Amino acid sequence: MRITILSFFLLFTMVLVNAFAATDIPENGSSSPNFIVILTDDQSWVGTSFLANPEDTRSRSDYYETPNLERLARKGMRFTNGYAPAPFCCPTRKSILTGQTPARHEYQKDRANWTKNFRKQLTIPQLLKKANPAYRTAHFGKWDARYDQVTPEEMGYDFSDGLTGNNTGGGKKNVEWPVALEDPKLIFSLTERAGAFMEQQVKAGNPFYLQVSHYAVHLAITYTQRSLQKYQAKSPGSKHHIPEFAAMTEDMDTGIGLLLDRVESLGLSDNTYIIFLSDNGGRRAQPIGGKQEQARNHPLRDGKGSMYEGGIRVPFIVAGPNVEKNSYCHVPVSGVDILPTLAELAKYPGSLPPVLDGGSIRSIIHNKGVGEVKRNQPFLVFHQAVGRKPQSAIRQGNYKLVKIWEEETTELYDLSKDVGEEMNLAKTMPGKKEALEKLLVAYLQQVGAETRRTKE
Repeated sequence: MRITILSFFLLFTMVLVNAFAATDIPENGSSSPNFIVILTDDQSWVGTSFLANPEDTRSRSDYYETPNLERLARKGMRFTNGYAPAPFCCPTRKSILTGQTPARHEYQKDRANWTKNFRKQLTIPQLLKKANPAYRTAHFGKWDARYDQVTPEEMGYDFSDGLTGNNTGGGKKNVEWPVALEDPKLIFSLTERAGAFMEQQVKAGNPFYLQVSHYAVHLAITYTQRSLQKYQAKSPGSKHHIPEFAAMTEDMDTGIGLLLDRVESLGLSDNTYIIFLSDNGGRRAQPIGGKQEQARNHPLRDGKGSMYEGGIRVPFIVAGPNVEKNSYCHVPVSGVDILPTLAELAKYPGSLPPVLDGGSIRSIIHNKGVGEVKRNQPFLVFHQAVGRKPQSAIRQGNYKLVKIWEEETTELYDLSKDVGEEMNLAKTMPGKKEALEKLLVAYLQQVGAETRRTKE
């Protein structure tokens, strides 16, 4: 049979199209990507053995070893200016879930009534199911709803560990610590449940969202005996030197490595985005081990509970399809950006709520770290009050303003030159200080945030 040039061209085109289509279809039969968020607890920006900023040799631990987080960093893009939405765990978790800063929920003036409204907010699981009803969602580990007791299922999750908190994973109030355990901080059982969930979804052909919220490295300090012996034999660092804490950190890293192994063995690597961050900065001190020679979060100032960089800047990695391996980006990002990013990657069909404070980072992770995050407000806000010390911060570009409400102090820093926040520019740059303070106050008024310490 004769084949004309036109028919040959059509046949060739069909073959080519089918070939490209086949490469776009992942092994589980779904065109929707999978998402895994790994959230650690109280892990400092310098609490790993990879450089949080490859241009700053101070931006890693001088004692802890986290080879699997190094592996994840090599697989994707690390954000040198990555932030938790808050310097404490509970508000950060709610912010990741909804893409809103704690000023809109945890620290509202009308917080008692806001808990009812919080249940009405669009969440990551709900969003993904609207993008594709086949999505299955799971949250394993620390949930930490605190005062409102909202459950994972109420917020859209199909599977969860329920209303868990610090004590579930061995908190400082219910464990005689430090102590060696076979499953410290439930690291390994938590990882096994996560792996079983992924395997179940692969077999069913469902895309999935999985959040693994570790109880480590929060107090109490528990670890495996094997890891402890390793660090007892290792020379201490100047800022990190406690064998028990180092052992807990490495055990958690081992759990993360087992999860990465499961992703690879299930053939999910080409269609799965993995986002890693901590819920807040590291503690300034530990109740064991004595004083360290150098501040624990050096070169950052302060730590957990503070609006200085030590309290909110955290290790932040994104790996997945079309994300350049072993790359890094200086664009400031936050946990509030996760929801809108997933919405774009999953092709969410509707308009996102106007109350969102985050913006999608898809264009950045798919463009070698170059670009900007388009948010409803062109800045990042951090805020707390009510049962916490009332304080706020706003970052726009390289400049950051810190406001301590009870002390009536306002400080200004250029983080591109002063990551340690040692040089207060409020007096030398009054125009910049006043402009950022005006933006901050206007935002807090707009969302009805409390700026006083009140009874809970």
